[in-house]
Amino acid sequence: MTTTTTAGTTALTNIASLVTNDPSLGDGTPIGLIQDAAVVIDGDRVVWVGESSKAPATDNAVDAGGRAVIPGFVDSHSHLVFAGDRTQEFSARMSGRAYSAGGIRTTVAATRAATDSELSANVARYLAEALRQGTTTQETKSGYGLTVEDEARALRIARAQTDEVTYLGAHIVPPDHAGDPAAYVALVTGEMLDACAPYARWIDVFCEKGAFDGDQARAILTAGAAKGLHPRVHANQLSYGPGVQLAVELDAASADHCTHLTDADVDALAHSATVATLLPGAEFSTRAAWPDARRLLDVGATVALSTDCNPGSSFTSSMPFCIALAVRDMGMTPDEAVWSATAGGAAALRRQDIGRLTPGARADLALLDAPSHVHLAYRPGVPLVTAVWRAGERVR
Repeated sequence: MTTTTTAGTTALTNIASLVTNDPSLGDGTPIGLIQDAAVVIDGDRVVWVGESSKAPATDNAVDAGGRAVIPGFVDSHSHLVFAGDRTQEFSARMSGRAYSAGGIRTTVAATRAATDSELSANVARYLAEALRQGTTTQETKSGYGLTVEDEARALRIARAQTDEVTYLGAHIVPPDHAGDPAAYVALVTGEMLDACAPYARWIDVFCEKGAFDGDQARAILTAGAAKGLHPRVHANQLSYGPGVQLAVELDAASADHCTHLTDADVDALAHSATVATLLPGAEFSTRAAWPDARRLLDVGATVALSTDCNPGSSFTSSMPFCIALAVRDMGMTPDEAVWSATAGGAAALRRQDIGRLTPGARADLALLDAPSHVHLAYRPGVPLVTAVWRAGERVR
């Protein structure tokens, strides 16, 4: 691959196959695939895409060397502000041994004990790790502090490194409120919300048995909306429940996990703007049942793929890995999985400027050391992302 690096417009040419996610382009499929393609970048935006032979003159050129180009991945669900490690828990689970060291509570204790600089360094490490694998937009949440001070601190640290920040004070009821969950809900919707809202764009709740029920989740999300935070929901991960229906009722941007769905849940997602965000890393790491992506796609629901990167149930930052799992075990085609990891993630963040490579979109793209995006599933575990541009700047 050859590159010139002076300022001005830049053309990436000799692209074997270009995923645009615009069905009006190329082969007319949802991924809008163009063969023998070029992309022109001006500043932080894409200004032209099409066949390489028709590319306009530019100031600079990058020869993609017959490789594939895709939009940068949009990871719309992660938990990066944490300290500590749950290796023993994972090892026990994979060995079939009982383990009762505390799960999320273990991470809460370690996170509370960590310094700001330690937490900030961890976030930077995982963002850099994801960027190397092609992720150019990353949502991340609080949820491992569960006090007013620690939740606000987590969001402040996250906000310094990514724009897509979610307040998840309602992750679990912490041990110090175990005897009075109503008091904790009051804290999450009151003093904690006041302290956290300035740093967040979103509010989330773990609506599940053992966490927060439907009424509690509705109160939390409604309070957040009154402060200008848009809802997201951890929904129907461990069991059937009200999470998906609540997400649709409140026009949540996404219902995340969606592992246990009734026909009514699937129908609600198909007839709403709420994206079903599937997190196969969690099922891989817990040996739980896989979400049925095919069931959702066949009725027209919008599906996103994300990593759920967290230290307990899905300690991966790799969107290519999640694509491979989705194709192998969740009924998705390679085209659908790549779309869901890019445009689907953008929809789950209600963003129009990312997740696609069309004129006007932010110039976020990944160059693969492969002739086709299909290799992301075809060659699982192989580090195929060889170059990354974010907002027009080559960052890898």
